[in-house]
Amino acid sequence: MNTIVPEDVAKREEVGGKPLIHSAPNSNTGQTIQEELMGYSIKGCGEVQEDEDREHLEWHLVAIVGDDIILPCHLEPAMDAVAMTLEWARPDLNPGFVHVWHYGQELELSKHPSYEGRMSLFIDKLKHGDISLKLSKVKLSNEGKYRFFIPSLGRESIVQLVVGAVSSPVNEITKDSSEVVLGCESKGWYPEPEVFWLDGEGNILSAGPTETVRGPDGLYTVSSRVTVEKTNTNRFTCRVQQQNINPTRETQIHVPGVLPVMVMDTRPALFAMVAKT
Repeated sequence: MNTIVPEDVAKREEVGGKPLIHSAPNSNTGQTIQEELMGYSIKGCGEVQEDEDREHLEWHLVAIVGDDIILPCHLEPAMDAVAMTLEWARPDLNPGFVHVWHYGQELELSKHPSYEGRMSLFIDKLKHGDISLKLSKVKLSNEGKYRFFIPSLGRESIVQLVVGAVSSPVNEITKDSSEVVLGCESKGWYPEPEVFWLDGEGNILSAGPTETVRGPDGLYTVSSRVTVEKTNTNRFTCRVQQQNINPTRETQIHVPGVLPVMVMDTRPALFAMVAKT
């Protein structure tokens, strides 16, 4: 069974999901829908900024590749949104809509194909004014600006979604009679991260330039090497950090004076290889 796309939604789809406000009067009150709902507003969570020139809110969210993320949004004061038209769009896509809810049903025909099966509302919460949208299995391509619009309110909110990818670093030791060289590599990062070496007291060590390679999947692999001297603890840390979205992964390593050993970090999946030459 084909779903008929409403004319007003189709018109907005032609302009990339940009809102077109309609003001048909209510036959019972003589007021437009916008006038009746003038006291309602769209509220969300996160870093909110008011724009004096337009009736919208804007905030930023961070998601990690493979995770699920909720784009939070609710009506205040709470009201039943089941029979409303709710539009989520990305202006840079064509078609621009990523999710459209129209009078109790989802309109699949108006959705961008890359979001198929990964966008969903919390149906049982719509009647309480919770119009948050869940994006499942986040991809790098999902990064961008999302516009949420309710035609009956004539208001919108903007969500800037930043997508990142992280992984745990692996360390290696090479030592001889004169020096010890620590190596650190971490694969599968986005955006490009930085690598820092720290001694047992937390002081940053001077290391060589970080080598960076970007793979065909768009993810970065970074590696770094540092020459260290004997300290009281002989413990060092490789820290990989992305400044914009601020995730950090690190692993600690102890430089022994005897045979090669496997050094385990306190967190699962982080480990360091100790090799003797």
